[in-house]
Amino acid sequence: MLRPGSTTVPSTPLIAPLAAPRAVRTRRPGLKATALAGLLALPLLLPAAGRAQETTAADASQPTAPAADAAGGEARTEVAEAKTAEARAAIAAAQEEDANDPLEGMNRAIFWFNEGVDTVLLRPAAKVYRTVMPDFAQTGIRNVLWNLRSPLTLANKLLQGDWDGASVATERFLINSTIGLGGLIDVAGDHGLTYEYESFDQTLAVWGVPEGFYLVLPFLGSSTLRDAVGFGVEAYGDPVSRYLSNTHDDWASYTRAGVYAVDLRAQYLDVLDDMKRNSVDYYATMRSLYRQRQNNYIRNGKVDPDQFPSIPDYDSK
Repeated sequence: MLRPGSTTVPSTPLIAPLAAPRAVRTRRPGLKATALAGLLALPLLLPAAGRAQETTAADASQPTAPAADAAGGEARTEVAEAKTAEARAAIAAAQEEDANDPLEGMNRAIFWFNEGVDTVLLRPAAKVYRTVMPDFAQTGIRNVLWNLRSPLTLANKLLQGDWDGASVATERFLINSTIGLGGLIDVAGDHGLTYEYESFDQTLAVWGVPEGFYLVLPFLGSSTLRDAVGFGVEAYGDPVSRYLSNTHDDWASYTRAGVYAVDLRAQYLDVLDDMKRNSVDYYATMRSLYRQRQNNYIRNGKVDPDQFPSIPDYDSK
């Protein structure tokens, strides 16, 4: 038999001399025709096979790509959810630290009682005070109130070990009490000896006493446990108040406290009105602002170093 692709006739004995050539002639053209047809069809079959292989490969690769994308998408989603959870936990921790308000129910009740007193009495008085009193008169009254507080400021400066501040407080009191007509004119401030508010609450903070939980005191407003203790100590130990009490001039102490409250409310009249209109939770806003103000007093206006961004230590790597 002929091997596939062979065109050679095997050397076999001829049985019929005339039949053999016809048999050979009959087979040879069939073989050539088959080979020729195969050669002609080969260029047509190869592209089709290539396209079939590409289609098979494409079909096989299509399920893999979505699987990889799905896996990557799930990983990114997990990372995003982890970051979101971490951010929410940080915000919740910051809010809890800022609040520190275990008596919130009672504090809110007292807060809204104080708001009622403010609406009925203090705010109208502050509006009349700001309308009737010219700016220079309000400044003069404020200077007198600051000067009357100078003994407390001096005592707290000494207790805090702030000798430079104590020196400034002493000079301010002596200059304004004499040349400044009892503090009516802030002569010392005009010469660079600026006023600094100091309280026993700040002194306790310098000594390392924690502020404790948040409190709202009737008529007095926002406070903390430490601030409430400090206020009580100052109310008892204020030399001016002690003198007026010993001379039976308690009316002067009440007048001083009332003028101080009205003047302070007049300073923040527009700010508080705007805050009350725009705050979602006015109580929480006032609580946060109180803590910011107290921390600013304790740092004497300096920036809190905890607010600075952390700087990586490249030398340790």
